[in-house]
Amino acid sequence: MKHKILVVDDVPLNVKLLADLLDAKGYTVITASSGPQALKLIESDAPDLVLLDVMMPGMSGYEVCEKIRSDPEHAMLPVVLVTALDPAAERARGLDAGADDFLSKPVAQAELLARVRSLLRIKSLYEEVRARKAELLDWNATLERRVAEGVQQVENLGRLKRFFSPQLAELIVAGGADDPLKSHRREITVVFLDLRGFTAFTETADPEEVMGVLSEYHAAMGRLILEHEGTLERFTGDGIMVFFNDPLPIPDAASRAARMALEMQREVAALAVGWKQRGYDLQMGIGIAQGFATIGGIGFPGRIDYGAIGTVTNLAARLCGEAVGGDTLMSQRAVGALQADVGTERLDDLTLKGFQRPVAAYRLLGA
Repeated sequence: MKHKILVVDDVPLNVKLLADLLDAKGYTVITASSGPQALKLIESDAPDLVLLDVMMPGMSGYEVCEKIRSDPEHAMLPVVLVTALDPAAERARGLDAGADDFLSKPVAQAELLARVRSLLRIKSLYEEVRARKAELLDWNATLERRVAEGVQQVENLGRLKRFFSPQLAELIVAGGADDPLKSHRREITVVFLDLRGFTAFTETADPEEVMGVLSEYHAAMGRLILEHEGTLERFTGDGIMVFFNDPLPIPDAASRAARMALEMQREVAALAVGWKQRGYDLQMGIGIAQGFATIGGIGFPGRIDYGAIGTVTNLAARLCGEAVGGDTLMSQRAVGALQADVGTERLDDLTLKGFQRPVAAYRLLGA
């Protein structure tokens, strides 16, 4: 890149001599015959260095230099004062005005070119430092933005992990899945479970005992929900509602729900042995139904839960209520969606609260 040098002198011959020399050495030269004209060219043409005559009518080189330095944009623009006066006597005044160097008239060519090269090198280094500073500021701003985005993602991830498996929550935060909190309609398989004998247990047991049982129960059920990638809709004491096929489609939603229910029954049966030794007679009933529901965020600013609304959730809850301890009841639609890895047994139709007609029901038998 060719450097641009501004030559300022009110004597045309002086201007020509300097301009010809610099042009011959490969510099781009622009000229001005007065201080005001020089200041305008500095703004419009952005020279890399200024050779400035001291003694000019109207506005001296010192005044031009002071004007240049008054603008922070030109704080590091090299200015060389060219004077026929005694440089030693004028140096202090020139330094006060902001000059970087001095040349005496008549100008020695070798000295002129050496000083020009030196000052341009210093200016280039300054511009590189300034560019690096700008890059650093931009990098810091980007880093701050990314940190803020990261904090928000962590908060979002923590919120989503309340409902979804960790893998799915991370996928949603990364943008690999649609926003699940936006209301939408989808066919889902709903699993509802609660403990038989829990109400009687809470009436006679100490609160610490109740919390201990719930802690064991929730830990075991929560682990299985995560393993089967179910979506947790709610915990309500001993009642838990989970559904499959949302927010990401699952081709074997009914079968996965059934397999999870079988494992849950085995886990609770194992826990019940210890509970019985402590005098707690608790078993679990499960209901599974399949159908369409409206799903999305439910709540208010500051507290949003993920919920499903529809007849299918009520049906799963009613089937759960009809299931005896250790049993899992399924709706006809859920059974119809099962793959061949689990078996069922047809029961008599059930008359359920909230349903005008008897409902076909099936007992889940196992693998």
